[in-house]
Amino acid sequence: DTNRKVPVNETFHVQTYDELTEKELKQIEADDQAIQTIILGLPDDIYAAVDSCKTAQEIWLRVQQMMKGSDIEIQEKKAKLFNEWE
Repeated sequence: DTNRKVPVNETFHVQTYDELTEKELKQIEADDQAIQTIILGLPDDIYAAVDSCKTAQEIWLRVQQMMKGSDIEIQEKKAKLFNEWE
């Protein structure tokens, strides 16, 4: 039966710092510093959009995506202004 539910035991283990390798600890530290650096320079509206991101890379990708829209709008405005002066 394809609709039959299969019971799955959900387990979740929170990894402690003692269980992490030195490399993993350094990566966590670097991610935390990168996140703080990125957040410090964000306007409030962008901060609100990235507040739920868990990694620096996720924040950076979301900001890049948002900025692409801004770049397009700026280019369109410049093109319209340029066309008006021709």
